[in-house]
Amino acid sequence: MNSDFSKMSCAEFQDRMAELIGSGEDLTAHPHLRDCADCRALLADLKTIAEAARQLFPSVEPPDEVWEHIESAIKRGD
Repeated sequence: MNSDFSKMSCAEFQDRMAELIGSGEDLTAHPHLRDCADCRALLADLKTIAEAARQLFPSVEPPDEVWEHIESAIKRGD
């Protein structure tokens, strides 16, 4: 793979995209994306899909009594 990110091919960038996203790197500043409209569009689509997936399963906080039961079980040694 090419170590010069600005000369990275689309295939090379897309092969590393999951790794880069997983690292928490801000891909919008990646040198390849400055010159590649196709990869910018792909990244935008992936962000849209990820946000839609998060909306399917919203985070729900359990009721306080759940935490109380867990704490009691830990203290009892269950």
